[in-house]
Amino acid sequence: MTEARGPAKKAPMREVLAKAAFQLFLERGFEQTTVDDIVARAGVGRRSFFRYFPSKEDAVFPDHERCLADMTAFLEAADGVDPVDAVCDAARIVLRMYATNPEFSVQRYRLTQEVPGLRTYELSVVRRYERTMAGYLRGRYDGAEDGSLRAEVIAAAVVAAHNNALRSWLRSGGEGDAEAAVDHALGLVREGWGSGATSGDVADDVHEEVVVMVVSKRAPMWRVVQRVESALGQESD
Repeated sequence: MTEARGPAKKAPMREVLAKAAFQLFLERGFEQTTVDDIVARAGVGRRSFFRYFPSKEDAVFPDHERCLADMTAFLEAADGVDPVDAVCDAARIVLRMYATNPEFSVQRYRLTQEVPGLRTYELSVVRRYERTMAGYLRGRYDGAEDGSLRAEVIAAAVVAAHNNALRSWLRSGGEGDAEAAVDHALGLVREGWGSGATSGDVADDVHEEVVVMVVSKRAPMWRVVQRVESALGQESD
């Protein structure tokens, strides 16, 4: 006797709307798709869309709010470990979000490259991750000399390393081992900043020799790096 099965469980409305939106973006283009088009495809009203997404851009990145919440919770529980290790591990939470669905992640990456507004939106999302890491690091380095500066620099380095490896993987069409690539990139951050220090002894890790340099706020990053390398080279002569 065949066991009776109940009705199939419906997908969450947020997921239904995001799927409908992304299908339309691929079919018609982002600019050509309206919210009315999305809700018609999903079979719901406009109020349902705006209950879950403030804008069309948010529907392209439906998983980032949850990922940011997961990262925040992870860092809040990360006391007692090396702070650089903690933020590197937090970055892997973002990687896993992308790697869980490679096809969608690659399609989204290609879409963002075609739509300037989406690239701007993505940068704002990345900045939120960076601020979350920097906030955690400032707490860990509280009271240390240049603690706030160190927090901002390390957070920026983690994001840059993570994104460089992630985007290379996305450009390849999702081929290869994304986790290995990101781990390699984050390894450079660990080598440069990881020390096992906590908020109480970070200052002990600071070198005695200090190089002071003044640059314009408008100077490009490559010129700042060039100036630093030049200054360090002169010190070692």
